Amino acid sequence: MSQPVEGIPGSAEQIAGLTFAMLVVSPDLKVRSVNPAAESLLGRSSRRLIGQEIVEVLDFGEPKIAERIKRGEEQLIARGLPLKSGDRTVSVNLTISPLQTHPGWRVVTLSDAGQGERFGDEERRANLRGPAVLAHEIKNPLAAIRGAAQLVARKVEQKDRHLTNLITDEVDRIAALIDRMQRLGREKAEPVGPVNLHAAIHRALNTVKAASDLPFRVREEFDPSLPEVLANEGALVQVMINLISNARDACLGRQQPEVVIQTRFVSGLVMNVIRLGRPVKLPIEIQVSDNGPGIDPDYAEHIFEPFVSSKPSGQGLGLALVQKLVRDMDGRISHERDDANGWTHFRIHLPMAK
Repeated sequence: MSQPVEGIPGSAEQIAGLTFAMLVVSPDLKVRSVNPAAESLLGRSSRRLIGQEIVEVLDFGEPKIAERIKRGEEQLIARGLPLKSGDRTVSVNLTISPLQTHPGWRVVTLSDAGQGERFGDEERRANLRGPAVLAHEIKNPLAAIRGAAQLVARKVEQKDRHLTNLITDEVDRIAALIDRMQRLGREKAEPVGPVNLHAAIHRALNTVKAASDLPFRVREEFDPSLPEVLANEGALVQVMINLISNARDACLGRQQPEVVIQTRFVSGLVMNVIRLGRPVKLPIEIQVSDNGPGIDPDYAEHIFEPFVSSKPSGQGLGLALVQKLVRDMDGRISHERDDANGWTHFRIHLPMAK
C-alpha cells in the first residue's frame, strides 16, 4: 500500500489550479461552488455566482440547451456553444457530468473553444511546415525565370515588351505569395515587449490609406486610458493592416461603407497557452468591424485555415497569417457576424505589458 505524499495539494487546491472553468451544481440547479477559472471566464466573482440557478448563469440563447441542463442524471457534452457573458459572447465547450456518489449533483466544466484550436499545435505546425518547405524549393527557379525574362526583354522589340513584363510581374506576385507562405510556416515567434496599441493601429491605418484611394469611412472608438500591450510591434501592425484592408474590401459595395476600430478593457478573459503551461489574462480588446455583407456561411468556420478564402482572387493566407501572429503574441482572435445590425466583427485579445 502506497504511503501518502507529504505536502500534496488537497482537492480544493487542485480544483483551484485548473485552467478550465468548473462549477458544482446541486439538485435544485443552484451553483454551489466555482473555481477561479470560472470567475475569469464568466466575468463574475464567486460571491455573485454561488446561489444562482445554473440556467441563469449559463446563457446559451438556446432553449433546448437549457432544457437538457435541467434534466437530472443526463450527461451532456457540447462543443462550440455561444455563451453570453456580460456584453460579449464566448464560444465554449461544455460538459455536464452527474456525480454518481451524490444523486442529483453535477459538475459543469467550460473551456474556451474560440482560440482557433481546430487541431492541436503540433498538427497545426506540421500542416504549415509543408507549404513553407515547398515555398523554399520554388523560390530558386523563380529567381532564374525572372532573370531570364529580364535578359529576353533587352533583345525583343518594344511591341513585345509587355510579354516579358507579364512574366516578371507574375514572378513577383508568386514570390510575394511564397514569402507569406514561409512566414506562415515559421515556428519561432518574434520577441514581444511593451507596445503603444493606438500608435500601432494608426500606423497600420495610414499604410492602408496610402496603398489605395478607395473611399471608405473609418470611425475610431478608442479607450485612451489603456496601458501598453505585450506584443511585437511589427507583427501587430501587420495584423491590423490585414484586418483593416479586409474590412475595407468587405464594405466597399455598400452605399456608405464604414469601418469601425474599437479598443477597450475587458475583464475575465483568459486563454490557456500550451507552450507556456499556464493561463494568460487577455484584458485588451481590439475590434475591427465593417458594415459589409459578411463572410459566406460556407467559409465562416474555416476562415483562419490556410488556403481557405471566400474572395474570388484570394489565396487564403491573410487570416491564417493573422491568427499565427496573434497566437505568437499569446493572444486570440475571433470572428462574429451580427446579422441583426448588419456588422461583421473581428476581435483580438492581447495581454497587458507588465
